[in-house]
Amino acid sequence: DLAMQEMVSKGITSFHDAGASFETVERLKNRANAGTLPVRLYVMLGGSGREIMANANKYRLLNYGDDHLTVRAIKQYMDGAIGSRGAWLLEPYSDLPSSTGLPRGDLKDLESVAAFAIENNFQLAIHAIGDRANREVLNLYQKTFESHAGGAGNRDSLRWRIEHAQHIDPADIPRFAQLGVVASMQAIHATSDAIMVLPRLGPKRAEEGAYVWKSLLNAGAHVTNGTDTPVEDIDPIANYYASVIRSIG
Repeated sequence: DLAMQEMVSKGITSFHDAGASFETVERLKNRANAGTLPVRLYVMLGGSGREIMANANKYRLLNYGDDHLTVRAIKQYMDGAIGSRGAWLLEPYSDLPSSTGLPRGDLKDLESVAAFAIENNFQLAIHAIGDRANREVLNLYQKTFESHAGGAGNRDSLRWRIEHAQHIDPADIPRFAQLGVVASMQAIHATSDAIMVLPRLGPKRAEEGAYVWKSLLNAGAHVTNGTDTPVEDIDPIANYYASVIRSIG
């Protein structure tokens, strides 16, 4: 209730919930039945790959409760965050040469989830922050599209996403448009993470591959701009400002 009041107070009328449990979906469905959802929710199922593949179709909902609840996406993770040096990089961290970060989970498990998603018409959204993580997700998506009948031809309509896409190797920027992958970014991270980016990546990598929404747009990719609440405030105004000025104002 508090979260929804906060949304409405700041003009938010629809919301992507990136990784809800099955229990949460049941609660939201009950609210939709009772007519007590004040915002429209697009929900991604979260959890282990095994749990999702066993249960996702039971929880699938389209435009439920007078178009207030849709559940037709899956959220998974490829790596961690820049600040904790958990983002998976192609080259070592500038301030920790012994580490390139690490993947979260097993690539084989993600391959299984991707196959399930394309076979059951679920949108797939995978968290990837480091340039190695983004490359691995793009490779996974390309492999999945090419190995499933019609996948390559329908990938634009699939609207599979990479959540955050914060640091991308320049060679991979054009692949977002080529593969029809949505770069689901949050411009506010360019300012809230600014104190960490240069030490972690160094000036060259930061300039060429960090927060490159303009480069992605110029390459023809679809780019979204969310707030990543509750990591950041849900108010979008600071996000818009950061998109243009790259400053907190």
